[in-house]
Amino acid sequence: MAHTIPSIHPRWVRIWHWLNALAVVVMVTSGWKIFNASPLFAWYFPPGITLGGWLGGALQWHFAAMWLLAANLLVYLGFSIVTGRLHHTLIVGLFRNLGTDIRDFLRGQLSHTNPLQYNAIQQLAYLGVLGLLGLVILSGLVLWKSVQFGLLRDLLGGYETARWIHFGAMSGIVLFVLIHLAMVAFVPRTLLAMLGLKHTGAK
Repeated sequence: MAHTIPSIHPRWVRIWHWLNALAVVVMVTSGWKIFNASPLFAWYFPPGITLGGWLGGALQWHFAAMWLLAANLLVYLGFSIVTGRLHHTLIVGLFRNLGTDIRDFLRGQLSHTNPLQYNAIQQLAYLGVLGLLGLVILSGLVLWKSVQFGLLRDLLGGYETARWIHFGAMSGIVLFVLIHLAMVAFVPRTLLAMLGLKHTGAK
C-alpha cells in the first residue's frame, strides 16, 4: 500500500540549509585561493577548484560569504532554540542510543527507515558541524581583524594557531559535506525532504 511521508523540515530550516550550503561552497573555494597565497603546507589547491581569480577577488568573496554564514547560523540557532527543534532533533536520545547506533553502523545495519527521526550518529554529526561552523567563524574573525579581536586571538592561542584552527575546521566541514552527499546518494528521500517534497513509498 502506498503511503506518503509528511514534510520533515519546516520551511525556515530548508531555507537555512540551502543558504548555508551556498555560503560554505563560496567560503571554502575562495578560502582555498587565499590559502594558496600563504600556504600552511608545501602544496596548493588547483586553481580550477578555487574562487576569486586572484587574492583580492577571493578575499571579497570570502568576506561576503562570511557575513551570510554568520547571520544564517545565528538565525538558525535562534529559531531552533525558541521552537525547541534543536533539543528535539539533535539532543533527545543522543546519549541513550549512541552506543547501539555505532554498533549497528559498524555492522552495516544502521536503520534509515524513519526519516522523521535522526539516529544518534546523525545527531552527533550535525552537532559537530554546527560547532565547526562556529569555530571557523570565530577563527576567521581573528584572521580578519587580529588587533580588534585581540582577546579572541589570545583565547585561540595566537594568530598562527588561529590559522591552523581555521584550516582544521574548514577541513572538517568539507569532510562532513562529502559524507553528507554520500548519504544523500544512499538515501535519496533525504534530498526530497530538504526540497520540501513529499516522498511516497510502499508500505
